[in-house]
Amino acid sequence: MPHVVLLGDSIFDNGCYTSGGPDVVSQVRALLPSGSDATLLAVDGSMTDNVADQMQRLPRGATDLVLSVGGNNALACASKLGIALFGISGSATASALDSMVEMSDDFEAHYRSAVTSCLLPGLPLSICTIYNGNFPDEAYQRIASLGLAMFNDVILRVAIENRLPVIDLRLICANPEDYANAIEPSSVGGEKIAKVIVAIVTGACHQIPATRVYAAHAIPALKVQ
Repeated sequence: MPHVVLLGDSIFDNGCYTSGGPDVVSQVRALLPSGSDATLLAVDGSMTDNVADQMQRLPRGATDLVLSVGGNNALACASKLGIALFGISGSATASALDSMVEMSDDFEAHYRSAVTSCLLPGLPLSICTIYNGNFPDEAYQRIASLGLAMFNDVILRVAIENRLPVIDLRLICANPEDYANAIEPSSVGGEKIAKVIVAIVTGACHQIPATRVYAAHAIPALKVQ
């Protein structure tokens, strides 16, 4: 039976934000078949560099890993730039854009390291994108979504290269009620996330129509007739 391990940050470790409602790991446990289990190793506030330490606590009997990390890296990068989640005051300067590219490259190196640590046990791994949040100001929301797209591009490319399933949280947590505040999932959003996780680890996701992405390394050599 599945034993799912949740790794990363407060997307999974959201218990203190749900106002007494169930957190993600509780919802995963409730949805799994009888005899299955779920373990929470994700820690609120964690960044990519914390994932390797979380993996050190991997329980015996684990069968599936799910990773959601990167949002706190994005917030840290915004703080370094002195801007509100990549919202650049006035006209976007070449210097600011250059800094964003450098930060994206830095995030990619750290994110790849986090995924590598998760792949070491040889267990099935699914990874999550960073959702766009629920900011009250529409203009700010657009800017935040644009800035986060840079990080999500990294996540998607790493997933494609390693042939990993992707849980696109941008499409799952798309309504205000999915959020407990601007950046944390509510019990409503958590249930949506939990349902996708359970569908993946139980194989039910194979019955759902989905887009497939093809990379060059996945295309077999074709014989010339």
